[in-house]
Amino acid sequence: MREEAERPFVVPCRRLTWSAPWRWLRAGWRDVRRAPGLTAFFGMVIVLVSAVVSLLAWRLGRFALLALLLSGFVYVAPLIGVGLYSVSRALHAGHRPRLRDSFTVARRVMGQAGIFALVQLVIMLVWSRAGMMLTAFVPVQKGVAAGWMEYLAIGSLIGAVFAAFTFAVSVVSLPLIADRSVDMVTACVSSLNAVLRNKRVMLLWGLLIVVLTLVGFVTVVGLGLVMPWLAYATWHAARDTLDASDWPAA
Repeated sequence: MREEAERPFVVPCRRLTWSAPWRWLRAGWRDVRRAPGLTAFFGMVIVLVSAVVSLLAWRLGRFALLALLLSGFVYVAPLIGVGLYSVSRALHAGHRPRLRDSFTVARRVMGQAGIFALVQLVIMLVWSRAGMMLTAFVPVQKGVAAGWMEYLAIGSLIGAVFAAFTFAVSVVSLPLIADRSVDMVTACVSSLNAVLRNKRVMLLWGLLIVVLTLVGFVTVVGLGLVMPWLAYATWHAARDTLDASDWPAA
């Protein structure tokens, strides 16, 4: 294992094939079947947290309170994800996954998760302000179809840029810090580098995540199964995509 000074700035990534996302989903589903108890526990937590956030967001409405609510959710979500990654990590190592191990990993990466949450919150706030500026600079008159089409096209383009950047810096960064002693900045840059070097495959992976997440939201309860499944698959995606052998195991 290399010394810290000799390590590259980013974690090296592998070239992925079109079969990779499907392989990750199959590996994640195997973990669901091998750890049904922990999957059900985290699934219930995800459903409850999502329901509370949705209900409060609906009732509060005010931007300041909603921003505070979302900041809390953005911080809690990575910790839940890290807890799920530890399940896949234990299964991969041939160990029996335990809930207390998930809590241990979550406590260990709490500081890094805070940095990640802060970055995500800043992106969300800038995204929100961009939407407000769009409304100000592209006014739409009622009954003018062309104006609405222009507004929706520009808004969709802005949203796509923010969504793509968020996906790129987060797709394999959290599983990496859960598995290796890597700081969040290195993890995010490594994630971005991996996406840029595997654009088409990562685009397919992102589309699969969106489709499965929408299915989970539509079925409500299904969210409790889909999200742990995707978390397990994401852990396998990180191991398959990044070669972090030069960094010590966490």
